[in-house]
Amino acid sequence: MNPIALLNSLPGAVSQGLIWGIMAIGVYITYRILDVADLTVDGTMCTGGAVFIMLTMAGWSIPAALLASFAAGMLAGLATGLLHTACGIPAILSGILTQLALYSVNLRIMGKANQPINANNYKLLVSSRNVKVLSVENPILVVGIVCILLIAALYWFFGTELGCSLRSTGSNSAMSRAQGINTNFTTVLGLMLSNGLVALSSALLSQYQGFADVSMGRGAIVIGLAAVIIGDVVFGKVFINFALRLLSVVFGSVIYYAVYSLVIWLGMSGDDMKLITSLIVALFLSIPYWKDKYFSKPVKKGGAANA
Repeated sequence: MNPIALLNSLPGAVSQGLIWGIMAIGVYITYRILDVADLTVDGTMCTGGAVFIMLTMAGWSIPAALLASFAAGMLAGLATGLLHTACGIPAILSGILTQLALYSVNLRIMGKANQPINANNYKLLVSSRNVKVLSVENPILVVGIVCILLIAALYWFFGTELGCSLRSTGSNSAMSRAQGINTNFTTVLGLMLSNGLVALSSALLSQYQGFADVSMGRGAIVIGLAAVIIGDVVFGKVFINFALRLLSVVFGSVIYYAVYSLVIWLGMSGDDMKLITSLIVALFLSIPYWKDKYFSKPVKKGGAANA
């Protein structure tokens, strides 16, 4: 085990962590804010990349293809939202149905299971070949700026009346309806925004790795939840502001991929990463419970001294 090899792998881990961090922010919107279990992301994580690559190869500009990918993800979220709100299907089943449908949709978009794109032929925004290059094309710098801009935009949006209505829906839907909020609309909007971000992350990932694959989103929800939970456990006590909480999700994703690199460096098989991810998520979910049960001071009850 060469420590230099581990250090050489860290820039790639950070860049991938930042890209997947955008996806994790989308998961955060549904999991933490909207309080909806959305499994659509496993399908949307391919849709964004598929749309981006096919449009780029068709001659579209990079910004236009990125916006189209975001819009495609929002359409996927719209489908899940309508199944849930208009058809009365439980949220988790709605996500599964849309995810299954997206598998066929993604195959239709690409025409095959895997669609490569050559960085030599197209001016891509990010590429893995620049991960160790000190320039403005370094994916860590580029994706880092994208993350900051997205967090700033989301911080502004969730401070608006519409954004507050969305947050209120997740906190207490019954009270929100009593206040005149159309909770069906805000639920659909939240799912659209979440899946739009997931698709945007997919578009960046397809550029970074040089291809889009129909199975590239498999297990994405687990990675997203891992990033959310790790960020909450590690930075939850420090990052109180909403924007900082979104930033903690990105940091959680970077930590996850740093652990992934460490596991590979230790000689473990990459095939075991899903198992390791499950264990990591279970561990970080258990830490708050263990902390409250075994390490917190008992609350004294009764007595004049405690009155």
